[in-house]
Amino acid sequence: MNLISKVDQYLFYSIIDFTRKQQLSTAVLKVSSTGDGHWYVYISVTMLLIHGQGQQFFNLLLLSFIIEFPLYLIFKNAIRRQRPCYALVDFNCQFEPSDKFSLPSGHTAGAFVVASVIHICFPVFAPLAYLWALAVGLSRIALGVHYPLDIVAGMGLGMGSVMLAQRIV
Repeated sequence: MNLISKVDQYLFYSIIDFTRKQQLSTAVLKVSSTGDGHWYVYISVTMLLIHGQGQQFFNLLLLSFIIEFPLYLIFKNAIRRQRPCYALVDFNCQFEPSDKFSLPSGHTAGAFVVASVIHICFPVFAPLAYLWALAVGLSRIALGVHYPLDIVAGMGLGMGSVMLAQRIV
């Protein structure tokens, strides 16, 4: 576990360093905000109203979030991993997260729910959707509020929730 933790912190600092050297702070903040939950409501309702597969998209997305969100809360509050912006004494965070705990990343889980549902309903857009979801996850690291393993856990939670929802539907 110690090696995993060291690799996790090394990758965290590498991403932070790259972001700061390339002056990407404004860009990562914008990318991160595309993973805010209200966008998913807008997208799913719009698809419901304008597209023939909108009902399938809406239903699968809704059920996936019904599965994902309680699991996210259970994991986050059971694991209680401190965010890097609070845990690392030598790190200066310029972004205030919504809570104290980091594992799993909720933004990443939500983004991968959406990307996975897009993959099922609109497969031609899957590569773009997964690239966006990964960018949301990486932006959370670049903001200093998540470690890379938080992002991996969020990816698994998001995709796993859709797989379970698809079996139910």
